[in-house]
Amino acid sequence: MTEQLVQVVTQIAKQQRKAVLLDPKINRFHLYRDVTVVTPNIQEATLASGIEIVDERSLKEVGDKLLDRFNCQVVLITRGENGMALFERGKETILVPTTAREVFDVTGAGDTVIGVMALAVAAGASYGEAAVIANYAAGIVVGKVGTATVTPEELKEAINRNR
Repeated sequence: MTEQLVQVVTQIAKQQRKAVLLDPKINRFHLYRDVTVVTPNIQEATLASGIEIVDERSLKEVGDKLLDRFNCQVVLITRGENGMALFERGKETILVPTTAREVFDVTGAGDTVIGVMALAVAAGASYGEAAVIANYAAGIVVGKVGTATVTPEELKEAINRNR
């Protein structure tokens, strides 16, 4: 992905009033300005901000710094067994607790988060609702061995089980 591609995609998305959601990769942070949502994990968020996350205060500091650095609307930091933290410009931070019962393999968890979040936003969910749904989906995939998928039935069951 080049800087020019990101600029063109974000420009078209802005004209069409569409969200651009991005799962960042280390050492490519300079490319991600002006996307709508960025979903770094703890390590990526620490590297992108230059601040180590050690408590809720530093977590908030990182979230706020990344909103500015990426000039984005939302930063969703995935925190493994600590769930997720959603930072949305102009709103209170939302801490989403983990829903995983047992963790067998974290392979693909980040991909699941960005994919499900994008699908939920496209279907009309708020960013907070999308983060919660994505968290349920990630909780399902880490409970499976290897690269896994989530079925709609599994997702519905997980959400209903925790109501």
